[in-house]
Amino acid sequence: MPFVKVLKTKAYFKRFQVKYKRRRQCRTDYYARKRLVVNDKNKYNSPKYRLCVRFSNKFCVVQVIYADIQGDKVMCEAHSRELKRFGIPAGYKNYCSAYMTGLLCGRRLLKQLGMFDMYTGVGDDEEDEVTGEIMSVESGKKKYFVDELDDDRRPFRVNLDVGLKRTTLGSKLFGALKGAADAGLDIPHNERKFPGYNPDDKEYDADFHRSVIFGAPIADYMRELAEADEENGTDTFEKQFGAYKKAGVSADDLEDLILAAHKQIRTNPDRAHSESAKVRAAARTQDKKFKRARRLSKAERDARVQAKKARLEELNSDSEEESDDDDDEEEDDE
Repeated sequence: MPFVKVLKTKAYFKRFQVKYKRRRQCRTDYYARKRLVVNDKNKYNSPKYRLCVRFSNKFCVVQVIYADIQGDKVMCEAHSRELKRFGIPAGYKNYCSAYMTGLLCGRRLLKQLGMFDMYTGVGDDEEDEVTGEIMSVESGKKKYFVDELDDDRRPFRVNLDVGLKRTTLGSKLFGALKGAADAGLDIPHNERKFPGYNPDDKEYDADFHRSVIFGAPIADYMRELAEADEENGTDTFEKQFGAYKKAGVSADDLEDLILAAHKQIRTNPDRAHSESAKVRAAARTQDKKFKRARRLSKAERDARVQAKKARLEELNSDSEEESDDDDDEEEDDE
């Protein structure tokens, strides 16, 4: 047997420590988490609030979370599948839905804190429409990312928590951030990651960002697929936008549909049910009027099978007699 050099000694393995469980699962970036959670001691146990944006294969989830000694606690949550209540038939993962989910979470949180009318954000009425611009107000040495400050209470500040998702230019993460900022939350950010920013010229096109919020790229793609299907005789549009077609939404109706959803979210951001699904399931009572039928015995099952066989034999005999009668009638006619 050849000589094998020992690369790691016994002392190494005696002192080896595994990484944190969520780090081994590639679910938590603890380097970023420490900076988002740890607060100065002179803050008197005042937590840092995080705007956590997560995406699944079909949906977007936006939560406002703060860390406690026992674990993270969720203050408010919004799920993109709730957008169906506001008239959005499909597309619960795109940039428009991420914006609306952030808007829903922000308005719901401010209503929960009693700041619903203090900080209305951007897009509250027709005159104050969504433009894509970044709103900020300076008060003394501090900068708040809201359109105006209230005299009684400062805005609610949260920091964006992106998790492990890449922060590329134009990512849907920043759509949720923009929606929460337009809802009235104070979130430190700039325009360098928004759609419409040119990193070479260092210029920001707010109108392009507004068009993305209201689904202009999706509408253009819908028109492109519809034209290609007419020319080639394919059904690609039906496969990709079948839910929109079933709901009667065309490319020209998309902006009005999203604008109407924004207004409904601002009018009433509450949940459809005040209790959670778990509580509602526990409160359900069983219908005691229903009684399950008694199970048949072996003899009863055999008797039922024999009865079916006898009935089939009768039907067959009747059909044979009818066929014989028809043959006799044909012979008589001849």
